[in-house]
Amino acid sequence: MYKNASETTAFFEKFLPLVAASEHADIVICAPFVNIPAAVAATSGSRVEVGAQNLYWAKEGAFTGEISGPMLVGVGCQWAIIGHSERRQYFNETEETVLKRTLAALEYNLHPIVCVGERLEERESGSTEAVLKAQFDGGIAPLTADQFAQITIAYEPVWAIGTGKTATRDMAGDAHRFLRSLVADKYGATAAENIRILYGGSVKPDNVKGLMAQPDIDGALVGGASLDAAGFSKIVNF
Repeated sequence: MYKNASETTAFFEKFLPLVAASEHADIVICAPFVNIPAAVAATSGSRVEVGAQNLYWAKEGAFTGEISGPMLVGVGCQWAIIGHSERRQYFNETEETVLKRTLAALEYNLHPIVCVGERLEERESGSTEAVLKAQFDGGIAPLTADQFAQITIAYEPVWAIGTGKTATRDMAGDAHRFLRSLVADKYGATAAENIRILYGGSVKPDNVKGLMAQPDIDGALVGGASLDAAGFSKIVNF
């Protein structure tokens, strides 16, 4: 929850020239709802695409304060983050609602970035894999193979979100490898090879190299470090 519309425009004025030659990765900025039109306008003609940080599962109705898939598509949105750890932590997101939001995003041709990850006490008690399996089984596995092929997964250890703590590259690599094994068991080896699993958890310019060296980490879901155009471009351009 950062930046207003004019600050969003100013961000892109700095950011776009810095990533203009970056063709090795897809670049998506997920802006607060009210800044999406400014982000779409600013990125017109560039390779950068725009997403939302959440969406509601109904098309319309008496759901005051919510934003639907068709509303997002109508202002030029192409992606949506679903089940972010902060949504789970502060707004009671569950596997059931993650699945509902994912299905809604797919229905309206938004690309879902579906987040999973464990809390600190779950990591310390050795429950990481059990938590990830429960989140996968409840929020992702009910998708059909065709639906699954359209999503991106993001692994974000909750204890590393906005805390400055980062999972070691081996911790992150192990979690990604486990998630890919769950995909293989449910959807097959080809789906496991093709799915993109992003790491999110205090990704910065000075740790992106080690994280991206892990074979099962396909990209990054960047939080605080994305607010600075110059710093974020270093991550993109790695």
